[in-house]
Formats: sequence, C-alpha cells, structure tokens
Amino acid sequence: MCRVAVTGMGVISPVGNSIDTFWENLKNGVCGVEKIKRFDASRLKVHLDAEVKEFEPKAWYDTAQEIRKSDLYMQYAMAAAKQAVEQSGILNSDLDRERFGVYIGSGIGGINSTIRETGRLTEKGPDMVSPFFVPMMISNMATGAVSIRFGAKGPTLPVVTACATSTHTVGEAYRAIKHGYADAIIAGGSEASINELAMAGFINCQALNLAEDPNEGSLPFDKRRAGFVMGEGAGILVLERYDHAKKRGAKILAEIVGYGNTSDAYHITAPDPEGSGAVRAIRMAINEAGVTEEDEIYVNAHGTGTHLNDAMETKALKEVFGERAYDLHVSSTKSMTGHMMGATGAVEAIASVLALSEGVVPPTINYREKDEECDLNYTPNTAVQADLDVAISTSLGFGGHNACIAFRKA
Repeated sequence: MCRVAVTGMGVISPVGNSIDTFWENLKNGVCGVEKIKRFDASRLKVHLDAEVKEFEPKAWYDTAQEIRKSDLYMQYAMAAAKQAVEQSGILNSDLDRERFGVYIGSGIGGINSTIRETGRLTEKGPDMVSPFFVPMMISNMATGAVSIRFGAKGPTLPVVTACATSTHTVGEAYRAIKHGYADAIIAGGSEASINELAMAGFINCQALNLAEDPNEGSLPFDKRRAGFVMGEGAGILVLERYDHAKKRGAKILAEIVGYGNTSDAYHITAPDPEGSGAVRAIRMAINEAGVTEEDEIYVNAHGTGTHLNDAMETKALKEVFGERAYDLHVSSTKSMTGHMMGATGAVEAIASVLALSEGVVPPTINYREKDEECDLNYTPNTAVQADLDVAISTSLGFGGHNACIAFRKA
C-alpha cells in the first residue's frame, strides 16, 4: 500500500479566494457572515449568510462561453482546482494521465441553474430552456469539467453525502491512491446554494439561525447557538502517491494517514444523540493514522452551531479520547465561514493542513457562553500556537453520514 501526500490546495470561501487570504483571515478570526446580498431576502425569516466575495469567473476561464455553460458551483470548483493544481506542479511531472483522477462532490449541485431554467419554462415555455441546463444542473459536472480541463483520465467520480460530501471525496481519493488505483487525484467539494428556495427549505426544517447580528449568527459550541448559517464556496486538494511526490521534488504539505466512513442509520436529519456513528468514524481514522498518546492533536470539528450536533460531537470526542479529550485543540472554522455544505469538509481539511504546517490552531470566534454539554477546549476567539503532530477533520451530514480524515505533519 502507498503513502499519500497533499501537494496542492485551493479555496474559494466567504473569508478569501486564495489560500493565503483564507488562512490569514481564519487565524485573525475574521467573520465571513453578513446580511444577505445575493437576493432580496425580505420574505425570509433568515437574513444572514456567508457569501463568497469578489469572485470573478473570468479570472479562471479562457472564454465567456465556458462561463455561460457552467453553474456557479462548477465555477467555484474550477477556480479552487486551478489553484491546487498550480501549487502542486503535478502537471509538470511524468504523470500518467490514465492514473490521474478527480473526486469532486456537491451536496446539491447546480440548484441556481435549476431555479433559473424553471422560471424560463414557466414564463416562456419548454423551447426556451437552455440546452446546457442538464450539464449545469447535475452534481457530477464539476468533476467532469475539472477532469476535462486537466486531462485526468483515471478514477473520476463525485460523492453526494450532504454536509459530509467533501470529507468523503478526500477520504475516498486517499483510499484509491493508497490501494493502488491511482497515482494522484484532485479531490474536494463545491457548493453554491445560497438562494431563496434552498434557504426557505432549511428554515422550514428549523436548521438555520434566525439572528440578525452577523456576530450572533454562527455560534458553534456556545450555549446561545440556535442553528447554522449557510455558506458557499469550494475547497480542493491534490492528493498524490508519496513516493511520486518525493521523486519529482514536490513540496509535501501534509500526509493523509487515516479515514473513517460510517452511517448512523438513525434519522434523515437529526444525528444519533449518542454519536455512535461519529465515534466509529473518528476511531477508524485515528487507528489507521497510528495516533499515539504523545501526539499533539488538532480537531477541526464539524461544529455547525446546532444544539444537537455540537452536543453529540462533544460526546463523541469524549468517547473516543476519554479524559484526553480535554487536552485536544478543538475549533470550528464554521464560526467564520458559515456552513459551506458540500464544500465544507474539503475547506476544513485545508484548514487542518495549514494548522499542522504552521503550528497554529484557528479559533472558534464569537464564543462567549459556555454550555455544560460542550465543555472541551474549543479555542475561543483567538488563535493559539501549538506544536501539532496530527489534525483530524470531522463532517456529519443529513442522512446520517459520518466522515473523518486524519493528517500528519509533513
């Protein structure tokens, strides 16, 4: 079996559209939550979101025609993938394109295209629906477009597991390389679902925070938490056979060393309150990673700011680590980015790699009121220096999907 390295990363997010900007803003506790600007939200009970700012698709595409054929979630994925591939330098190597894959997931896919073309159908009739509607709508097309752009002819697939989507894409890509099915894979997730329809659905299933103040919106592990804030964007990592990366002289950002994938088999939206599925996923990842008592660990928690999730995740970490759970460095970067849905796992994997490489734990911002159910060290409000050895990132999705990936410092 092969070791697997991370050699490239790219991000489009509510707190920055490059790795450097994203990371500086996370370390400095910059809040990406604002009043909704994307559309008129006056009919909704929710008025906060975490939108991507100053995104220019022209910077990432060669022609305007390519942009017109791409839903926004595809554009985010392409931009992040180009950053990651460029950083990795992998296209300049002796890479066999038939062993070069793409695993990019999306929780919802091209929902903005679906809404727009439904309007055209209703107002102008079926002949006016775009011929590009289907490829813009389907949730595999970010994978397809990135594969075409970089000539990746190896294992290529999306994953759709709601909020666990891109932790699963990274984990499954890791397994494919580890077990010899590919030499390198562009892996991650993308989401662009900030619109009135999607938000109305989440409001009506009582998932979103109704706060008006952006600094009161996303409150992971705080006793005042009352739901998540919708975010958007993309996170992409280039995973590569460790020996291939070393041979070509690539900079290895971290090594991915463990992965867990489980199901609660409990409820379509609520997590198992005992956290048994999350416990098994975390244990699988850290056992495969060979985590020891001496390892200094950072946990980038799922930490959505919903009452059930945060209490369950805290309980799961205690179950896995016992008394050592109180020594973990834990934080939820969703306090800054909002919940980026299908992109969130990959974006948080990137934050985990950066935390390892710099020895900095990003904070959980706007944390003020301790909850007796959530009593771990959540790195409140200010980043801390730490000589980290291992970082784990957890993601938990509607449908009972649980995922955990583990990285070790390069």
